[in-house]
Amino acid sequence: MSFILALDQGTTSSRALVFDHDGTVRGFAQKEFSQIFPAPGLVEHNAEEIWASQLGVTVEAIARAGVTAADIAAIGITNQRETTVVWDRMTGKPIHHAIVWQDRRTAGECDLLRAQGHESTFREKTGLVLDPYFSGTKLAWLLDHVPGARTKAEAGELAFGTIDSWLVWNLTGGERHITDASNASRTLLFNIHEGTWDPQLLELLCIPPLILPEVVDSSQLYGHTAARLLAARVPIAGIAGDQQAALFGQLCERPGMVKNTYGTGCFMLMHTGTKPVISGHNLLTTVACKIGGQTEYALEGSVFSAGAAVQWLRDGLGVIRTSAEVETLAATVPDNGGVYLVPAFTGLGAPHWDPYARGALLGITRGTTAGHIARATLESIAFQTADLLEAMEADAGTPLAELRVDGGATGNDMLMQFQADLLGCPVVRPKVRETTALGAAYLAGLAVGYWRDRAEIGRLWQAERTFTPAMDRGRASELLRNWSRAVERSKGWAEP
Repeated sequence: MSFILALDQGTTSSRALVFDHDGTVRGFAQKEFSQIFPAPGLVEHNAEEIWASQLGVTVEAIARAGVTAADIAAIGITNQRETTVVWDRMTGKPIHHAIVWQDRRTAGECDLLRAQGHESTFREKTGLVLDPYFSGTKLAWLLDHVPGARTKAEAGELAFGTIDSWLVWNLTGGERHITDASNASRTLLFNIHEGTWDPQLLELLCIPPLILPEVVDSSQLYGHTAARLLAARVPIAGIAGDQQAALFGQLCERPGMVKNTYGTGCFMLMHTGTKPVISGHNLLTTVACKIGGQTEYALEGSVFSAGAAVQWLRDGLGVIRTSAEVETLAATVPDNGGVYLVPAFTGLGAPHWDPYARGALLGITRGTTAGHIARATLESIAFQTADLLEAMEADAGTPLAELRVDGGATGNDMLMQFQADLLGCPVVRPKVRETTALGAAYLAGLAVGYWRDRAEIGRLWQAERTFTPAMDRGRASELLRNWSRAVERSKGWAEP
């Protein structure tokens, strides 16, 4: 009996999961790693710590599954996207901490490009907005601020990658420098229509082509793990950015199907088929996956702080000891008591795109309790998701039939019910909630014949619970109006 190993490298932890043929988790391991905040709005990771933690949980998950590396048919990789690593090709050492997707340090560079009239060029070619969220301006910053980096990059001595590239480089002992099309589409450097790195965009951001990885399909055999890492050389056969992997894991493969992932941030994706759809409502157009040489696309809305807001309650305010306690604390009050939290700790994502917004807690009175703040924190996740769905329905021209959900926060029944109440449509939680890792596993398994085709994996998806709207629509509209007022007050707070 053989298995598929999924490496799920996220923003706050590295995880590894062993799946069997039915998509059941047979082994699991997770390890958190350091979050580095050099200054307000700046977020970094130690890339070597990420690699060490990912390798550690890989070995642990295989052992917990009671199998050996020789029993693993293939490895699939899914990763936090846009986080930017540059390393020396000779030593394999990063030249600087990884700059995380949440980081805002290049807001000024984005403003300058916009002022120079380049926004439409980036939008048309990449499907993205000019925002420090994406990798391209982060890469340019590293080349300009690390002494000697630009000279070495132009000489072909440095390698750039998002976390998928960094993991594959290390897993293969430096043999492969690659990224898949879904991750490439998040860099501001990739032409999603041509499927290639775009010379004009590289020139605008002063990026030497020699630093870039090869772009590959999301499901194909890329290589094998280095002999020294595991007890066998295991095929590496699937790569997708975490949100695209979740879309695949949720079996949202027909145009109009939508999923939302509740993690550090919230990410809603709608499958749009084999042609890119450019949003008229500040959503992103992105590559969903590339399989068998055919590219599939999605519309995406990105929320920067979802689970991160709960972590702030735990680590910043200390009002809860574990993230799971937030539901219990929120349940001590019947409603939010007029309190609204806008968790714009690192700016606002879609559909607002304001890197200068900052967090705001509004509506506080002497009667406000920790319960109200906990409830406002949970509700902020649902409110931000409602903003995304409103934009997505406007682009699609049709109301959503159902929302498939995944991620850690979907275990919170209070949040899921409130989400259904706000949206006015069913929220469907799957039986297997590890859909991001499962999507990476499916991509790898398809490449090596572990699963025959997409129809076979399509039969594996099952709903665990459906949350149906129960709130009066007038009440829901009132809550959303107040939320919009709160968002407007958070905008433009930080000085450019």
